[in-house]
Amino acid sequence: MIRILVVDDEPQILRALRINLRARGYDVQVADTGTAALRAAASHPPDLVVLDLGLPDIDGVDVISGLRGWTTVPIIVLSGRAGSEDKVAALDAGADDYVTKPFGVDELLARIRAVTRRLTATPADGTGAAATPTARVGRHTINLADRTVTRDDGVEVRLTPTQWAMLDKLLRHPGKLISQRQLLHDVWGPEYQQETNYLRQYMAQLRRKLEDDPARPRHLITEPGMGYRYRP
Repeated sequence: MIRILVVDDEPQILRALRINLRARGYDVQVADTGTAALRAAASHPPDLVVLDLGLPDIDGVDVISGLRGWTTVPIIVLSGRAGSEDKVAALDAGADDYVTKPFGVDELLARIRAVTRRLTATPADGTGAAATPTARVGRHTINLADRTVTRDDGVEVRLTPTQWAMLDKLLRHPGKLISQRQLLHDVWGPEYQQETNYLRQYMAQLRRKLEDDPARPRHLITEPGMGYRYRP
């Protein structure tokens, strides 16, 4: 059973999420402060953390940093802070996704399902590597191991090294929101942290090559002001 740690200082949210998640078969822990969350995570390591940023004792971003000091557990931020700077700070600290309050329970459950699918899509040896290094985007099969893109009719699609680097980063983390800053750092380098126009240009190129309708992408998704996501 997947264990979820829910951290929020609003009793009604804790109660509602505990009821909804348990009804769907999750094992649920709750904490109403950052200190309690860190202690709970250390004593009973969760498989997923749902975390509010506005905690009474420790800022949520600091809780993320504290967790990232020793664990790679997925973290979904659930917060009333809607500003892009807050979202980027949480993602750069190590959060995997960001849901803004007020939120729909169905949306949060969908984000949780996306993360938990990644938890079960690993081999039995516990290495954390993808069981099959392939992905689908529209009519294309992408093999991440040998770096090939093949259309369903057998035609091979060519990608540049930079296009590959950006696509590889997204496809290896299905469902996960990858921040603009992280993509720029990992693909172009730390000196390119502000060059968000690079991301727009290369994402447009990838969509033209891979999406069935580049103007209405189904798989290579932009989260405005935050980053990009590969939706299987």
